[in-house]
Amino acid sequence: MKKFLFLSMFVIMLASCGGLDTKSQSGLKGNWTITNVTYPGSDYIKVTSFDVADSKCFVGSSWNFVSNNNKGTMNVNGSGNCPSFSSPIVWTVTKTGDFTLKITEGAKAKRVTEGYFLKMRNQSETSFQLVDNVNVGGKNVEVVYQFSKM
Repeated sequence: MKKFLFLSMFVIMLASCGGLDTKSQSGLKGNWTITNVTYPGSDYIKVTSFDVADSKCFVGSSWNFVSNNNKGTMNVNGSGNCPSFSSPIVWTVTKTGDFTLKITEGAKAKRVTEGYFLKMRNQSETSFQLVDNVNVGGKNVEVVYQFSKM
């Protein structure tokens, strides 16, 4: 049921948004690193990102985006209290800036029934932001991941 729900939401989103943004997708091709993660209250509140680790653990993580097949990889460097984590990913960008992400952990993407919906902002040749809306204490907070080209 979850698979059907996720796939249905994905198809509806693509149809309502007018499809994929191939220009934005091709602009992500290559190797990137997260240089900063910000959100209101980040000094006092911890947010777990992508069900992997504390959001601050993603600073310094490396990401590879392959635009011709919408696949890639993400690698979180374990240091301090942060775990090491590496996984293949599948991703898309719509014309309205919606960014979908599936962390497949080696499984076929069609078998992964859950994913993440973020917003892509401020894309340039050397940087972009992904914004995730999370609920912290009953309040909607934007978590901003700042990416820089490696």
